Amino acid sequence: MSNSRRPLISGNWKMHQNHFEAIQLMQKLSFLVSKEDFESVDVSIHPPFTDIRSVQTLIEVDKLKFFLGAQHCHFEEKGAFTGEIAPGFLSKLNVALVICGHSERREIFGETDEIVNKKVHAVLSQKMTPILCVGETLEEREAGSTNDKVLGQIRLGLKKVSPEQVSSMVIAYEPIWAIGTGKTATSADAQEVCGAIRREIGVLFGSETSSAVRIQYGGSVKAANIADLMSQPDIDGALVGGASLDPDEFARIVQYRLHQGE
Repeated sequence: MSNSRRPLISGNWKMHQNHFEAIQLMQKLSFLVSKEDFESVDVSIHPPFTDIRSVQTLIEVDKLKFFLGAQHCHFEEKGAFTGEIAPGFLSKLNVALVICGHSERREIFGETDEIVNKKVHAVLSQKMTPILCVGETLEEREAGSTNDKVLGQIRLGLKKVSPEQVSSMVIAYEPIWAIGTGKTATSADAQEVCGAIRREIGVLFGSETSSAVRIQYGGSVKAANIADLMSQPDIDGALVGGASLDPDEFARIVQYRLHQGE
């Protein structure tokens, strides 16, 4: 997918919605999000693996403008990895974006920065776009080590990735303490970290790359706070969890420009 720092709103359905429910949710979203919305905002949907084929079919048959995404993949293309999904399997389903290193994958399933880096390379090799997730715990934030943690994840997650590849990527800053808790970093706090990420990208890959890469914020994003977050200069979109399961709420997030000042 092209990358011009157009806003990107991504709905991560996590382990919710069977394929019947996924079809219903997509149909509701298709009525709520207009073609005019897609003229200014990219929207990706990241359903569970069992829903991807159903959502792909609906998007293609009804010519919907949503980008299809995945929540995870393995870094190998084939082998004895029972239960895993190869990047090539996803690309054959026209998946455009794959989340790499979501905090739940890191915290619950033990994904290391090395594994996340391998996944980034694997996704890029299949001409899909990685969404590289980074973020700190509450303890790390309170200890004042947010930047050490987040920028360290950036450096390791992007190891041996070329500047051109980074330019096409998405980086999602998702403070772990704000995911599913109802707590949200203030827009100023989110901007501070997203700005630090962009500066680090500039140091590692050059100013042209840092200007091109899209940076999302993720962590209890709602219709009530999206406009404030999106007003920040280094926030180019949002990785939305629970609110993406409510079609009305998610549509209002996508349409944040219409609700600025409310």
